[in-house]
Amino acid sequence: MIENKVVAMLLAGGQGSRLKALTRKVAKPAVPFGGKYRIIDFALSNAANSGISDIGILTQYKPYLLNTHIGIGSSWDFDRNVGGLRILPPFTSEDGGRWYTGTANAIYENIDFIDELNPQYVLILSGDHIYKMNYNDLLDYHKEKKADVTIAVLEVPWGEASRFGIINVDEDIRIVEFEEKPSKPKNNMASMGIYMFNWTELRKYLIKDNKDDQSDHDFGKNILPKMLEDKKKMYAWSFNGYWKDVGTVRSYWEANMDLLDDKNTLNLYDRDWRIYTRNKNLPPQYIQRGAIVNNSMVNEGCYIEGELNNSILFNEIVVEKGAVINNSVILPNCTIKSGAEINNAVVLEKTTVDGDQNIGELDDGNIYLVSNKKIPVE
Repeated sequence: MIENKVVAMLLAGGQGSRLKALTRKVAKPAVPFGGKYRIIDFALSNAANSGISDIGILTQYKPYLLNTHIGIGSSWDFDRNVGGLRILPPFTSEDGGRWYTGTANAIYENIDFIDELNPQYVLILSGDHIYKMNYNDLLDYHKEKKADVTIAVLEVPWGEASRFGIINVDEDIRIVEFEEKPSKPKNNMASMGIYMFNWTELRKYLIKDNKDDQSDHDFGKNILPKMLEDKKKMYAWSFNGYWKDVGTVRSYWEANMDLLDDKNTLNLYDRDWRIYTRNKNLPPQYIQRGAIVNNSMVNEGCYIEGELNNSILFNEIVVEKGAVINNSVILPNCTIKSGAEINNAVVLEKTTVDGDQNIGELDDGNIYLVSNKKIPVE
């Protein structure tokens, strides 16, 4: 065994049904974000920047676009002769074919993969959060505490606490209680869904959990509470940076708009901690004379004649003269016709917004999800 070796297991099979049409054809981690990225790029880039050389990507729901995006991991320097990146979909065994039935089951079904790599630690990650984190800081804390598992946590607004697993700790930051999405949380210290385990301990609990027919085979509902019940050494590690669970259309829109805030701590332009992605070979953006572009991100292949204010445009978007876009996220290959006005919206890929369409109002408080078929409101 290589001392202190870490294998990362990235859970990327989520459907993300609350994102509505955004995940109709793709898994949540493959949803475009920030003008040129996909959501999974953040966890992959964090792992690459942290020096992790072995990572398994566990896929399930509509994986084609996600698998195409990841490829062999070359965009994140995971295309290696030894180790590197492996995509791990559900598979057929002597017991027959089956889907992963929970987050813990997904890891259990890949015990052989982890055993072959023979790590000392296993890092469990989610592929659907926006954040930048050095996982070595979490590992150092885990080793310092001589923990069996360390959970990354951060304080969330009290009004959102019931959406998360809530961690209660003692004076030594040792976990004394884990509440999965409580209706009346005791505090607002939420689990980020990032866990550092000692592999020998986690392996035992995965095997035991798999034999329990009453289990949901989930980390938050089953594995962590059982370890707590057995008085294993469980600690919380506090993260103070930017983190966003883009679980709804509104939170997805908010996270994109955060990128345009000059006070935002998620710095995409930090040369010391790049967010990598698979790039397309596209021509430069073209902003015609007379176009108005204020506080906006415009990606490659865009042709802008109209007006943009506080908006994010992905690649190959045409904004005709006389079109106005405010506080909106426009996904790739869209055309915004002359005379159209878009406010507070997320426009899906390959959508044409006709010149007679006036979507939303600047101060109406709604977020609009726009496609060629309909315009639902959140």
